Amino acid sequence: MQYLAMRSYDIRQNLATEQYLMNNDKIKLPMVLFYIEKPCVIVGRNQNTIEEIDQKYCREHQVTVTRRLSGGGAMYQDLGNLCFSFIVDANSHQFGDFKTMVAPIVNALHEMGVTGAEVTGRNDIVVDGKKFSGNAMYTRGGKTFSHGTLMLDVDTAEVAKALQVPQDKIESKGIKSVRSRVTNLRPYLAEEYRGITTEEFRDLLIMKLLGVDNLTAAKKQEYQLTSADEQQIAALQQQYYNNWDWVYGQSPKFTVQKRRHFDSGTIDARILVEKGHIKTIRFFGDFFGTNDVHELEIKLQGIAYNEAEIARILNEADLNSYFQGIPRQKVIELLAD
Repeated sequence: MQYLAMRSYDIRQNLATEQYLMNNDKIKLPMVLFYIEKPCVIVGRNQNTIEEIDQKYCREHQVTVTRRLSGGGAMYQDLGNLCFSFIVDANSHQFGDFKTMVAPIVNALHEMGVTGAEVTGRNDIVVDGKKFSGNAMYTRGGKTFSHGTLMLDVDTAEVAKALQVPQDKIESKGIKSVRSRVTNLRPYLAEEYRGITTEEFRDLLIMKLLGVDNLTAAKKQEYQLTSADEQQIAALQQQYYNNWDWVYGQSPKFTVQKRRHFDSGTIDARILVEKGHIKTIRFFGDFFGTNDVHELEIKLQGIAYNEAEIARILNEADLNSYFQGIPRQKVIELLAD
């Protein structure tokens, strides 16, 4: 089995690397990849990104948000999490059979003291009934790709904050995440492993998967990225994982209601978003204004549904003529947050 321990801590580069290797005929199957990320949220292929994350929190705390090619729910990761990915011949594994796919990881964890680790439900690995690994799978070009998380020492408080969506009323056909009770692996490891770093945890798993006693022996089976590989990975990163249209614009059509009471009246905005852009917006409420608010609705139609674009349009408009007595910044916060 070949392996690659990615050196990048950027989820976007690592997902691009996965995609590149998935489409690369040079690799030998089966192959396993490992990577570690700075704080990030990865939404599933069929999810509505806005519906899954707290955009304001992620923005203010430098949590990277991106979308992956596979289905499943949104996941938060940080430097206490280890990701693994198997690439196998599609004919050798039944699609959706997560239990078989992740069996080498589960067996390795048993050897490291997590004897209660088991696959449950559709795609989770748990211990004591609490989830520490979520997995997703997709098939392309005769290869099946299965990736999962291993929560060694994730800041679980941040999970709730990054994935806690504000209480706007959102309706869409996106696949919703199912929140589960989660736990870290560190307390379940054998005593000799409880002080290891995420990188050391990765290296132990590599050795156990390959059946060797040291990394020197393992490196004989390590895939080496070439400069040509890295150029193509960078191109994929820009095309997909750094791309606003891929992360947000690929969300299913949805409607959102933004409603807030101010001293000078209530604004109730109903927004239809399609392909990441405002298709229609209507303002209701008991506010006063000298101009017809429909003029503002027209100005907002067609723009990207993100804070920067909404703020740009609202800063250019005479908002007091539409919402008299309601501060401009409050209107921007209502629509843009």
